[in-house]
Amino acid sequence: MKLKDMIVMCLSNLFKRKVRTLLTVMGVVIGTCAIVIMVSLGLGLQKSQEDALAQMGDLTVIQIYNYGNVTEQPLDDAMIENFRKIPNVVAVTPVFEPEEWRTVELSSGKYEFSSSIAGVDFDALVALGFETDAGEIPTEGDLDHVLLFGADAVYNFYNPKSRNGWMGRGDEPLVNVMEDKLTLTIGKKDYDNKKKQPTYKATCAAILTADYSKNPSPGWRVFMDIDALKKLEAEYKKFNGIKTDRNKVEAYQEVVVKVTDMKAVEAVEEVIKSYGFETNSMETIRKPMEEQARSQQMILGGLGAISLLVAALGITNTMVMSIYERTREIGVMKVLGCLISNIRAVFLMEAGTIGFMGGVVGVGISYGISFIINTVAAAGGGANDNMFGIGGMSIGGSSIIPWWLVVGALIFSTLVGLISGFSPANRAVKISALTAIRQE
Repeated sequence: MKLKDMIVMCLSNLFKRKVRTLLTVMGVVIGTCAIVIMVSLGLGLQKSQEDALAQMGDLTVIQIYNYGNVTEQPLDDAMIENFRKIPNVVAVTPVFEPEEWRTVELSSGKYEFSSSIAGVDFDALVALGFETDAGEIPTEGDLDHVLLFGADAVYNFYNPKSRNGWMGRGDEPLVNVMEDKLTLTIGKKDYDNKKKQPTYKATCAAILTADYSKNPSPGWRVFMDIDALKKLEAEYKKFNGIKTDRNKVEAYQEVVVKVTDMKAVEAVEEVIKSYGFETNSMETIRKPMEEQARSQQMILGGLGAISLLVAALGITNTMVMSIYERTREIGVMKVLGCLISNIRAVFLMEAGTIGFMGGVVGVGISYGISFIINTVAAAGGGANDNMFGIGGMSIGGSSIIPWWLVVGALIFSTLVGLISGFSPANRAVKISALTAIRQE
């Protein structure tokens, strides 16, 4: 028997008993819908959790602290280079602040700046995704005395000779940092010192967008190139006659590491911790939430699988009834010389077709239900504001159906049909041809 003949026979038998086939297909449709929607809700919950975490901070950033470990494994430039060599590390920057608060004084005419200046790697800021409200972050050329202002830091200028030197946050800043003249002055440790302080002309290359989820936070800070700020600190010590303690271990107190994606965070953290440093990242929050979401997905998928199991029983029942009704037909096929494998293939094809048709219709209906869920969620203010429960679990009011879920649902429903039809198909080929022909 040719494949074409088997396909024609399969479709003919299915459509000959339309009502029974339709009811059996509907069972598969319900089961497929249940699985797809349940899993899509689990994926929607996971996506909502990741979005919430992303608002709290970059999921691919690791902070390294060194407050209790400055001797055995100093967090110095050599260690920074070790971090850069770790697989999946995109960028590393220390956050350097001089020991003395007034090491470098920033001013503009009669106005002085009241916050701190931190040294960072400008290339790393670009890799960390820092955005600007004005200007661009420079990554090459002469970076000495180049400043990057946080969006809030531009309001930190004041007039020291005025009692009401501060302006409100809603007013215009006292200094236009992108256009006005800026001056960096080496601070005096001893104000009785009559020596003239070294002064440098500074320029603001960019105003960083206020984003307190970023690290290091650009809000009220001013950033300089780390090497340029170290030069100014050395100038401060020279100007004030401060001798460098050779026994003191130079080390950074904070370092920020950027990795390729959140899946690499845990492995990179393990390497960093092996050097003896404490780390902090969103991984400590994300991982338990991801495990919880995965568990909920399995439970939701299991609930859908029960529905498909019921549909499988319906397919088995349909195929068994079909064998009873077509016993004589099976006998005729054997007498005509049809191979047992062909007879088995016809019944398996019928069962698989029922499963596949149910899967296709089920996926189509699932897209419609998913659209309704997402529309309701959007109308209610987003997935995070629309939560409902199943068995004590909170499910995000959003549904995501990726391509792999569609393909998996179709394959699974077809396999359910084939498996359900396997036993009836074997039963059909075991019927004696003589007995089958005699049966009325």
